[in-house]
Amino acid sequence: MSAPQSAPQKPKPPFWRNAGHYASNLVIVGLIRAALMLPYATRVRFMGAVVERAIGPLAGYRKAALKNLALIWPQMPQSERDAIASRCLNNVGRTFIENYSSRDFPKRLADNPLTGDGAAALEAAVAEGRPVVLVTGHYGNYEATRAALVARGLNIGGLYRDMKNPYFNAHYVKTMEAFGGPVFPQGRRGTAGFVRHLKDGGQLVLLFDQHVFGAPEFDFLGQPANTAPSAAELALRYDALLIPFYGIRQPDGLSFETVLEAPVEHTDAMTMTQAITDSLAKRVRDDPTQWFWVHRRWRPKAAS
Repeated sequence: MSAPQSAPQKPKPPFWRNAGHYASNLVIVGLIRAALMLPYATRVRFMGAVVERAIGPLAGYRKAALKNLALIWPQMPQSERDAIASRCLNNVGRTFIENYSSRDFPKRLADNPLTGDGAAALEAAVAEGRPVVLVTGHYGNYEATRAALVARGLNIGGLYRDMKNPYFNAHYVKTMEAFGGPVFPQGRRGTAGFVRHLKDGGQLVLLFDQHVFGAPEFDFLGQPANTAPSAAELALRYDALLIPFYGIRQPDGLSFETVLEAPVEHTDAMTMTQAITDSLAKRVRDDPTQWFWVHRRWRPKAAS
């Protein structure tokens, strides 16, 4: 009998890449710690300005945002696209430090009123033990509504995508766990956990608005965007409500409207995924400054 073969080992990343990840994480951690020493409102405004004026342009985020805006709204004046990109980057910076303010941010959202037709539907589902899949995009601050729901005693799980930087990923996952409720990584490693959570009548939060290689194309803001239909598939498989939700930043830059839209009707995964995509598209058209234009949401077919 031949000896059992071990699973093939993934090649280790080159030293320079690990060193780069380590160094960039040190900078990020230093910036986070410095910001967290400031009063809450000051730190949020500070990080918004830093990302808008320094990190965003240097890291290429501003360039990516302007490229996406030109694709979607080519007839829009350049000055207007510039303004949207600036406010988008400011929102990204504010969202980043809010999510690291694991005590202050949830406390501020604890009594935030829930608006929208989905609030009553969610309450009824929880009462009867029916699972709920809550879906949103990178809009406003997607953790605001989750924080408001966790404060009301809901055991809301989160599904996240691993960051490329393993050092940053380790402490970012801890920030998500600090909001309450279990968090699961996307892919095979997290599947068993979030499936069990849904089967037990729990609630799961999914962000669905990033490019997924090999996923079907759906219309998003008039352009085809590869989008995983997994949220709809989970809702159908486990008879879960599928509720779009949003944490919409208010004019003061610090408070939020926490919205739960009416549940998406159960039909088929493709129709339901287009429905939640249309929901997000409407929000983006209503206020484009709140969406994260920095992602590579639309990619050439050759890159898919």
